[in-house]
Amino acid sequence: MSDGGAVSAGKPEDLARLFLARANAGDLDGLVALYEPDAVLAAGDVVASGHAEIRTFYETLLAKRSHFPPVDALPPVLNGPLAMTFSRSSNGNISAEVARRQDDGTWRWAIDQLKIKPIAPEKA
Repeated sequence: MSDGGAVSAGKPEDLARLFLARANAGDLDGLVALYEPDAVLAAGDVVASGHAEIRTFYETLLAKRSHFPPVDALPPVLNGPLAMTFSRSSNGNISAEVARRQDDGTWRWAIDQLKIKPIAPEKA
């Protein structure tokens, strides 16, 4: 059942937790509500701009996948109304996002880069 984003992120680090809960519940409206209306999401070859395109991206993803495993949410880096948020999955993939504090004090993602492959150390 969709909460349509009724529970908002009070801190930037809440966004990853809310994402996992909503993705695992199949809550499409709740996922889209984590983003600003003109946010940009990049995932592989896909770049989705704005709520309509982000909705389409997650609609496709949720149709293919029903379980999203926990991630290790790393501490955000804050600068006034902006925050960089990061999470690492069990396979080592990292996601990085830019969140912005909204006028009501809650946080939403403005930019989301999914699945950045870890860089292997150079061989000497």
